[in-house]
Amino acid sequence: MLTINKYKLVREKVASYNVNTIVQSPKDIYRFFTSGRNGINLQELIEEEMYIVSLNCKSKITSVHMVSHGSDTASIVEPKAIFQRALLDQASSIILIHNHPSGDPRPSKNDKMITKRLIECGELLNIQVMDHVIIGDDYFSFREAGLML
Repeated sequence: MLTINKYKLVREKVASYNVNTIVQSPKDIYRFFTSGRNGINLQELIEEEMYIVSLNCKSKITSVHMVSHGSDTASIVEPKAIFQRALLDQASSIILIHNHPSGDPRPSKNDKMITKRLIECGELLNIQVMDHVIIGDDYFSFREAGLML
């Protein structure tokens, strides 16, 4: 017997944020994740957390997801968890964001490796990884640094 499955996206508000926010620069992402207005203050956390921001074709934020919570020095990132959420959001593109509790936003070797891997996964699914922003005392943008190859 054939079973037909229908899936519906259920959005539960955990934090309030303006889903009509247009992302024009990494600074916009930095402000979004450090202002506290959206219930998120990444620069104040003592453990790493990774988020994705799903964007529509007009670069408007459609959804924000925490995809990983780790220790003070690392967070395990599963591509499946990231792109599962992006696909459910029908995202045209995503931005990766995580914090460095040390305050130093420079990317580690592992940050560079996972970013490259996620870009490759996104290409297979036709979901562009627009940037990876690391938040510390300031921010680091892979796009601004020319590392989004």
